[in-house]
Amino acid sequence: MKIALVHDFIKEYGGAERVLTVLTEMYPNAPIYTAFKVEGSSAAKAFASQKIVESKWAFLIKRWNLYSPLRFLIPLIWRSIDLSEYDLVITSCSSYIARGFKVGEKTKVVAYCHTPPRFLYGFETSVDWQKYWWVRVYATIVNHFLRIYDLWSSERVDKWIVNSINVQQRVRKYYRKEAEVVYPPILVKELIKKSEKIKKSDYFLIVSRLVGAKGLTEAAMAAKHLGFELKIVGEAVGFSKVEEELKNLGADLVGRVSDEELAELYAGAKGFIALAKEEDFGMTVVEAQACGTPVLAYNGGGFRESVIEGKTGVLIEGVEVKAIEEGMKKFEKIKWNRDEIVKNAKRFDKETFEKKIKEAIKQLTDQNA
Repeated sequence: MKIALVHDFIKEYGGAERVLTVLTEMYPNAPIYTAFKVEGSSAAKAFASQKIVESKWAFLIKRWNLYSPLRFLIPLIWRSIDLSEYDLVITSCSSYIARGFKVGEKTKVVAYCHTPPRFLYGFETSVDWQKYWWVRVYATIVNHFLRIYDLWSSERVDKWIVNSINVQQRVRKYYRKEAEVVYPPILVKELIKKSEKIKKSDYFLIVSRLVGAKGLTEAAMAAKHLGFELKIVGEAVGFSKVEEELKNLGADLVGRVSDEELAELYAGAKGFIALAKEEDFGMTVVEAQACGTPVLAYNGGGFRESVIEGKTGVLIEGVEVKAIEEGMKKFEKIKWNRDEIVKNAKRFDKETFEKKIKEAIKQLTDQNA
């Protein structure tokens, strides 16, 4: 089969890009079609060896981060991409929709959905532009038409695959589609090997892009108030002011690190903190567990699927300092079993992802043979 991959855009390197990395390993000859690519960015460097084809609107929307303000162009961006020569298109879709491109009569489209666009359906986003009245007016008008396009483009998908039960419910609610859950690929075996001999230290760890809706400032405030050491790994992106807020709180910002350094930080941490209220899945929470590190997470979103209460972590009901303090007290009382924590992470191994993706695609292509 002639296969193409589609991804929202090539800019920051996060969880969605880790999934795309594995897809490129599975289908090394498949080019990546995308809205735009930012040269020199972490994602561009990660996919430097891949053939990347940008939309004809890339020259405009990637300048000065205009891809968000000019989101009304999304239908034109994807319609400008012609994939009719391909037998199979696998789209890694989330915030920028990444659907609605041109396909042929025999082209089959598989959507690996990280989430329906959060800004269209009332979920918290990385930058709270809605606090400005003029943005609310603009968003009300533009988002109405984008929701129509989002629903229309969802009808052009032959097979829906989602990264969690959490997102499966969203796809059912907003698109009226049934989706198969295939958890994202975590390099569990590699992380276990890298972390086996590393001794625990007394710090807590967060790994996240420095954006809003991740609970980063709340965690930093709690660390300052309660007096525990907190390290935050990740890079600032877009228009977010979170990095500045964290610096003002005296947070220990580690920045972006290599995979080897990250494994050491995971393994050396006393605990891993994840406070996003509506996380789609949360790959870093599983990565921490693969390194034998228990988790303190907000009781919501995908964290409910990857953290076993009292066995591999503690789930808390809020992100304010008092809730974190209560969670910490519970966390400190538990005698954590590394083997049990690592065993839970193995459910999300990369090999399982690859096997299920191939099975889903084979099932689709066999039906239409």
